[in-house]
Amino acid sequence: MALESPDKLIAAMAEQLQQRIDNQQINNPAIVGIHTGGVWIASDLHKRLAIEDPLGTLDISFYRDDFSRIGMSPEVKPSKLPFRIDDRHIILVDDVLYTGRTVRAALNELFDYGRPASVTLATLIVRSGREIPISADVVGAELELGKNQQIKLKGPGDLSLEIVDVAPA
Repeated sequence: MALESPDKLIAAMAEQLQQRIDNQQINNPAIVGIHTGGVWIASDLHKRLAIEDPLGTLDISFYRDDFSRIGMSPEVKPSKLPFRIDDRHIILVDDVLYTGRTVRAALNELFDYGRPASVTLATLIVRSGREIPISADVVGAELELGKNQQIKLKGPGDLSLEIVDVAPA
């Protein structure tokens, strides 16, 4: 299965986001990336959209509900939201939307900081397997993968995507 380059997918996402911003007359949105891949993509979108406020980042490690399945991440990074959340239009960015658990955790953490006016979910790749009813507003690509396949985003810098086979759980 051939994958588009992340650069092309992010360019398409930036175009979709700019249309949403223009059509909905959103003034001064803020971008927040979910560690780690979401931050890489959010950084690129932040530049392409010329967002005024600094880039926000979330590490949702302590907000996850699936520790027993995936284990604790040994490298917890601090979340940084260098702007007010209350009444802001937030663009939340992740690399892959799969079960929805990462996005659910990110929304929980985001709402601990304040109440946004809106949250637009932008994700590079959407794949089937949702466990929580969450969908992306802006999508780079949609892929059908087997249960024993994962998408790996490599970065930062020149981002690359690959599909890898994983051992069954």
